[in-house]
Amino acid sequence: MLLNGRIPITYILNKIKFEVLCIAIYTALIWFAMIQFDLKHISIPLGVPTILGTIISLLLAFRSNQAYDRWWEARIIWGAVVNDSRTFTRQLLCFMKTPYAEENKMEFQNKMINRQIGWSYSLGQSLRGLDATAGLDKYISKKEMAFVSGHDNIPYALLNLHAKDLRLAVEEGWINEFQQVEIDQTLTRLCDSMGKCERIKNTIFPATYSMYIHFALYFFILLLPFGVIEYVGIVEIPLVTVLASFFLLIERMAVHLQDPFENKPTDTPMSSIALTIERNLKQMMQSQELPLKPEVKSYYIL
Repeated sequence: MLLNGRIPITYILNKIKFEVLCIAIYTALIWFAMIQFDLKHISIPLGVPTILGTIISLLLAFRSNQAYDRWWEARIIWGAVVNDSRTFTRQLLCFMKTPYAEENKMEFQNKMINRQIGWSYSLGQSLRGLDATAGLDKYISKKEMAFVSGHDNIPYALLNLHAKDLRLAVEEGWINEFQQVEIDQTLTRLCDSMGKCERIKNTIFPATYSMYIHFALYFFILLLPFGVIEYVGIVEIPLVTVLASFFLLIERMAVHLQDPFENKPTDTPMSSIALTIERNLKQMMQSQELPLKPEVKSYYIL
């Protein structure tokens, strides 16, 4: 996720530097041809690129809005993951009663809570197309690691382990059936959040819509020099370049926002959120081994 006030101008310009260079050269060639060969009669009414630019502006506004909706939905989902992880831990700590096996209870609670922390990291890795088991051995046992490694969907396998241990807690009499239902509903919400993230990840933005906007945008840029040269002369070179840059930046912004799980600076900060979950849950466990918050030295967090 990009941070306010820390985004370098080079990050923005690098997104369109090749296109801007080509547009500047193209516009300069148009101006040179007009002057050198006296082709000033080859022009188009300014109203033509104006109308086309207005249409493109509306299309880009719609696309940017839809792209931001996808990004914001992803952030809302991960906010729910944080809340449900806290709820899950609170339920485990408050519901369980084991007057004659306090050590067993604490061991069971620690195992479940650590697994939930691992699930948060694993889900983020999975959505980014990375190894979902990376670092997971810090939070689950070797036996559980062997179990989840045999599944394609690692986070879902971890939730299955939660469900199995929940059944064990009922059989041991640590929680009653009503409490089991409450905790299982929390697990269901976590599973729903995972499914929503996977839906966003696997549903691509309509390619034809992107192609049409891209084609219309470049057609507008090709026409623009012919519409303004008779009014501004050589100033058309920087003018057309700057105007085209604004349109290109808006389009590129939408392209990056529409995919919030691609391990890019514009991603939903899943790793940072998972770290927050780990700190919160370990504090609830009264653990003294809290992970340190990394110092933010860049213009984004992941």
